[in-house]
Amino acid sequence: MLEITRRTMMKGMTLGAALPVLGATTLAQAQQQNISEIPDAFNNDHIVKPLSFDPADLDGLSERLIMSHWQNNYSGSVAALNVIKQRLVAALADDALPAYVYNDLKREHLLRTGSVVLHELYFDNIRAMQSRDSELDRALGSAFGSAQMWEKEFRRIAAGLGGGSGWVMLGWNTHAGTLENYWMADHMHAPVAVRPIVVMDMYEHSYHMDFGADAAQYIEAFMRNIHWGVAAERLSIARQV
Repeated sequence: MLEITRRTMMKGMTLGAALPVLGATTLAQAQQQNISEIPDAFNNDHIVKPLSFDPADLDGLSERLIMSHWQNNYSGSVAALNVIKQRLVAALADDALPAYVYNDLKREHLLRTGSVVLHELYFDNIRAMQSRDSELDRALGSAFGSAQMWEKEFRRIAAGLGGGSGWVMLGWNTHAGTLENYWMADHMHAPVAVRPIVVMDMYEHSYHMDFGADAAQYIEAFMRNIHWGVAAERLSIARQV
């Protein structure tokens, strides 16, 4: 089982130190609260989720790339999210704190939550040597005309994000009752009423170590390593919502 390294923990501590600092009075007020009384929305108990696959087995995505992504980017966001939860408790205890200062923390809360959730979805839908799922392909055909047309659009969205940042998502739109592909500029702007089916990270940290600025090679490699079984399971669950 993969474990959080000392470097990862230190990175999380560094991230926490870089976040907005609250005054001693605010922190003291928070410390007076009984931790058992803090509701779930403010508990800082997020943990790093181990990879569900051996990164050495992937086709075209190096173990070094995957481990750097998991340890530095994803694990760092988990650590930062926990720090933000602590800061929110302290900030809420300070009735004199301006609302705009509190909202700076809530913006960071939104960003870190998106990063943690999207990274976990991303790593969970990666696996080497996976056969396509026939039921999922039928669903893609129904929504896009064919599985090939779905892939054409998915790849085109990814190519448009090359050299920048963002995410590509195949999702089940529970409002419209159909599969759709989505362009996402960052961690904070996910589509409304959509259950993720396949999630692809297009931030440069997800591919630069292996491919430099050649995002096209990364897209090819990602498509060869999609965990179709997980995608099909996500769709089955999403359709029941």
